[in-house]
Amino acid sequence: MTGIILAGGENRRIPWLKGHIEINGKRIIDSSVGLMKGLFDRVVISTNAPELYFYCGAPMIGDVINQRGPLTGIFSVLSNIKDNAIFAVACDMPFLNERLMRYIVDKYEAQQPAISNRQSNPPLPPFSKGGRGGITNSGLRTSSSELKQRDAVIPVFEGRPQPLFGIYSRNILGVIEERLNKGLKKLKDMLTEINVLYIKEEEVRQIDPEGRSFLNINTMEDYKKIVISVSEQTLKTDTVTKKGGGKICLV
Repeated sequence: MTGIILAGGENRRIPWLKGHIEINGKRIIDSSVGLMKGLFDRVVISTNAPELYFYCGAPMIGDVINQRGPLTGIFSVLSNIKDNAIFAVACDMPFLNERLMRYIVDKYEAQQPAISNRQSNPPLPPFSKGGRGGITNSGLRTSSSELKQRDAVIPVFEGRPQPLFGIYSRNILGVIEERLNKGLKKLKDMLTEINVLYIKEEEVRQIDPEGRSFLNINTMEDYKKIVISVSEQTLKTDTVTKKGGGKICLV
């Protein structure tokens, strides 16, 4: 599985390069690359401006279709890698939860066909190889009733799917291409046309009670929420450790 960071947006609703916003002295995209390199054998940045991300030390793939948006980014990466699936996140999500990512991968791996029927890509060491249920590497139980092959694994939070934090398989390339040819670019709408395993909200909240993993910065209002979230976290940290932190900078 390849981890991908979607950084091909047009940045129309906020006057800064979102992935370059700094939290606690580190750019969001730098934190995401570092985290994903610890989880996946390969990490790719989906971008049409490679000059902005060369320093990250990750390969980059541009859009193969002249339509901007996360659906195009996912299509472009899936079309150009050997792995059967990707774990996709957006470049402006500062609070990615490693344990939740592991849990989602465990769910995907558990419902895949037997190793002998799959391509020869080796399993990722940090994650389980799947099986007939039991305790996963993320520490939560997976049910054997869920062991059906899926095209995607997407968590649900506040009653809504969170498509910018999930797994997509190569099986959906045809569906994406057909939708893009029709000018249908919304990632969330595509979920109705593929076989999705949704991670129930109660499962998500066991790992990420506040859904911080899904916070991103599309608008100034989103940015204000991030500022408040970091400030609140800093206050909690100061109370326990008497140390500072939680600094936001714009580059």
